[in-house]
Amino acid sequence: MNLDKIRISGIPAIIWGEPSDKMIITAHGSHSSKIDDCIWLLAEAATKKGYQVLSFDFPQHGERVYETDFIMPDECVRELNLMYSYAMKYAKKVSIFGCSIGAYFELLTFADTEIDCAWFLSPVTDMERIIHNLMNYCHITEDTFKAKGLIDNDIEPLYFPYYDYVTNHPIKKWTHKTFILRGENDTMCEHDYVKRFADEFGCELTEQKGGEHWFHTNTQLNFFKEWLEARLC
Repeated sequence: MNLDKIRISGIPAIIWGEPSDKMIITAHGSHSSKIDDCIWLLAEAATKKGYQVLSFDFPQHGERVYETDFIMPDECVRELNLMYSYAMKYAKKVSIFGCSIGAYFELLTFADTEIDCAWFLSPVTDMERIIHNLMNYCHITEDTFKAKGLIDNDIEPLYFPYYDYVTNHPIKKWTHKTFILRGENDTMCEHDYVKRFADEFGCELTEQKGGEHWFHTNTQLNFFKEWLEARLC
């Protein structure tokens, strides 16, 4: 498989596969990068079916771990739009793949954009719910959160401007053909909230029995690979 390391507006990126009129933009999850296992598997499967795949590092991830600014959703949206502009220069059809929080950033970015197909792995479909869960874990009220601005904890830091952005940008629209895979035991993106999203927007939802939020075992990754290969448009 051909693999080219490039930079798009200074952002480290990889183009997987040979030139094609079909391209998939990927968005990795937290504590991951543009070469995550699920992106490797996606690239292997998709390039065999004539796609090119574009992956890149979000701020503070991969080759950008040196960056210090707190990651804000609007910056990730801006960068995904840069990737889309790049993809449209070379492809007639653009699809997306998102893992965990990467899927959430794509939901924010592409609701009104022409997208051929979407595949989401362990997607964050309700970020406000996740933040509320973390607030409960930290035993803080919204007023305390707002007053302090930043709450450190042993899971993920809570940053009030981030929360404010999330509450002011709810996911209200999603019309793209979408396939979702989640683990049965994913406690971060709870079943009821992902299913509610899938039902509301007509997405196909598959659950891997015994699976977790992070697909990392051979069994989980093989299940993901087989699921993906059966659903590549």
